Amino acid sequence: MFSPYYAWARGRGEARAEDHAALNVALYGPRARWAMTERGAGALARTADRFVLARSALAWDGTALTIAIDEVAVPLPQRLRGRVRLFPAALAGHAEALDGPGRHRWQPIAPVARVEVAFADPALAWTGHGYWDANAGVEPLEDGFAHWTWSRAPVGSGAAVLYDAVRRDGSAVSLALRFAADGRAERMPPPPEVGLPATLWRLRRTTRADPGAAPRVLAPLEDAPFYARATLATRLCGEHTTAVHESLSLDRFRAGWVKALLPFRMPRRRGPR
Repeated sequence: MFSPYYAWARGRGEARAEDHAALNVALYGPRARWAMTERGAGALARTADRFVLARSALAWDGTALTIAIDEVAVPLPQRLRGRVRLFPAALAGHAEALDGPGRHRWQPIAPVARVEVAFADPALAWTGHGYWDANAGVEPLEDGFAHWTWSRAPVGSGAAVLYDAVRRDGSAVSLALRFAADGRAERMPPPPEVGLPATLWRLRRTTRADPGAAPRVLAPLEDAPFYARATLATRLCGEHTTAVHESLSLDRFRAGWVKALLPFRMPRRRGPR
């Protein structure tokens, strides 16, 4: 999605999506590590229920998504090996077109889920709530959008998801969805917009919250020139909750100087391993 190599290949007219695949793994906290190595089609194999990329793999068995991770972190090369299992409370069966012509689609596959995490390198394990979604499209994101924000928060036994995007034609989309534990989706009127502090890279951030609420950043997780991720203390659907929040500037991502920085976080390896 954010591969500089894919963008450069498109500029040369020789881009194949299968030649630009990566598994992004981000651990936060005292044992933080990051991996997002891009690999070519020779390292990729996939079927309807399995996706293999070099030494890592994702597999769906009908009840759980199992992610076997065997990567090398950057910028300090360290092993990143472990397993994540995601157990959906239900499969939502819901999808949204983010633009009028339907060139960009978003599908919250399992907005309510339980996860089990067990890593050997670094040694850590935990369980908690999780989320599984997918984005797909027939054109690059930066061709369709200028900016967007997204957040997901547990609410009751379900979850609330907020999606705001500004399209290239100047129009906007604002989605506010509440998901029950059984996967049912309910549209809500978008709550009022609330400003958040800009990031160190001066990336503009907003969110939505119940009237009168004052969301605040609990922990900054990612702070890049075009992308930021953080946890927020907020109030949604009448409940105080903790949300994962993302801001994305596709105007920034389009800039050549930003793409030139990305290989430091997203190296590319040739060959099947």
